[in-house]
Amino acid sequence: MLAARRGWRALRRCAALPPARAAARLRVRQALAAREPAGGAAVRVQGWVRSVRSQKEVLFLHINDGSSLENLQVVADPSLGTRDLTFGSAVEVQGKLVKSPHRMQNMELKAETIRVVGPCDTWAFPLKMKERHPLEYVRQFPHLRCRNNTLSSLLRVRSEATAAIHSFFKESGYVHIHTPIITSNDCEGAGELFQIETLNEAKEPAEKNHFFDVPAFLTVSGQLHLEVMAGAFTHVFTFGPTFRAENSQSRRHLAEFYMVEAELSFTESLQDIMQVMEDLFKTATSTVLSKCPHDVELFHKYIAPAQKGRLEQMLKKRFVTITYSEAVEILKQASQAFTFKPEWGCDLQTEHEKYLVKHCGEVPLFVINYPYDLKPFYMRDNEDGPQHTVAAVDLLVPGIGELCGGSLREERLPFIESRLQRLGLADAYQWYLDLRKFGSVPHGGFGMGFERYLQYILGVDNIKDVIPFPRFSHSCLL
Repeated sequence: MLAARRGWRALRRCAALPPARAAARLRVRQALAAREPAGGAAVRVQGWVRSVRSQKEVLFLHINDGSSLENLQVVADPSLGTRDLTFGSAVEVQGKLVKSPHRMQNMELKAETIRVVGPCDTWAFPLKMKERHPLEYVRQFPHLRCRNNTLSSLLRVRSEATAAIHSFFKESGYVHIHTPIITSNDCEGAGELFQIETLNEAKEPAEKNHFFDVPAFLTVSGQLHLEVMAGAFTHVFTFGPTFRAENSQSRRHLAEFYMVEAELSFTESLQDIMQVMEDLFKTATSTVLSKCPHDVELFHKYIAPAQKGRLEQMLKKRFVTITYSEAVEILKQASQAFTFKPEWGCDLQTEHEKYLVKHCGEVPLFVINYPYDLKPFYMRDNEDGPQHTVAAVDLLVPGIGELCGGSLREERLPFIESRLQRLGLADAYQWYLDLRKFGSVPHGGFGMGFERYLQYILGVDNIKDVIPFPRFSHSCLL
């Protein structure tokens, strides 16, 4: 009986003991950044195998979980290896972080257990171990290309740039507005719109009853909606998808892309708009360079070797400003033969924009005061002559051409009303005229193509390489 009581006491003491501490989960980036071993505590790292090397007395793995360009080296006993432990397989490794004897890596993981979560058929897997696949090859596999070093680095840069842009506007006192994706407005007036119809509408085109009672389109810009909000919040911005129905599969065009747009109330100077554009550009770029040094370096080393120097110069120098009229004169005097002859009153083509940037020292260039008839109805009339212009601005950058476009908006009711009547748009934009009747103030804004921005800072040639999911690739639409 006494022995039984002692046994029960022992059982109760065991039950009172705290449960075994689970191994802390670390991302690869966290493990690489550790300065000292975690006091002998067990850690758990999950990811995909980037390389496997088995020797007689030791097994080496490199694993990556997407949090870093660099891989974490795992050192294990060869007995932990299995047939499924191959390149591309998903694994969970538990062990202890120890100091690495190699200069290139501060810490490595000494494995105690290795579990293959998801095997990978290396023969069928289109990405091969330690092979530098060209982007042309990777484009064939839109569903797998994010596992390629180059594309995964680009997507980390894209994520960091997105955060940097939001941070810039938040710290500058802007209110973030979610503008609608489905709209009845055509902000650009170019007619390059995706119209939205239900299946029934598509099958019965004679039917006049629209789902929204009026024709609806995918947005080409959130600007007009931002102008509404700027009448209440002073400084506003949006950052979202926009759509252009340009039937082009060139390296420069996307059907869907992201646009950063901002509107500022109580501003009468185009210079104020240009200053925000320059500050945004430089702040976001500096943040990306400091937060993603290894990812950016990959592009500057293998894709665009000269881009690093260009960016460093861009961050140090003030952007240059010229008028549209000065730009046309520079183009007319150029020794270079252009496909499109430069003439006052004609839009600047990409070849013109690239030449102007080069002529002005390969730094970002503001071109201001465009012809009145060349720009949309909402841009402010400069009331000049004989060459009638509006207070518009385009920001041109090396290798890309136009990156940003903006203007002062026409806040004077008689001016905007007269122009809308001439264009036959007064009824459709009655709500826009109302904004000029009730507390109208001088204001302006701009938009920046996010993918073109990424193209520029990384030196990527094909704009389709800077989007997460290419829309049309290898005959599939993801």
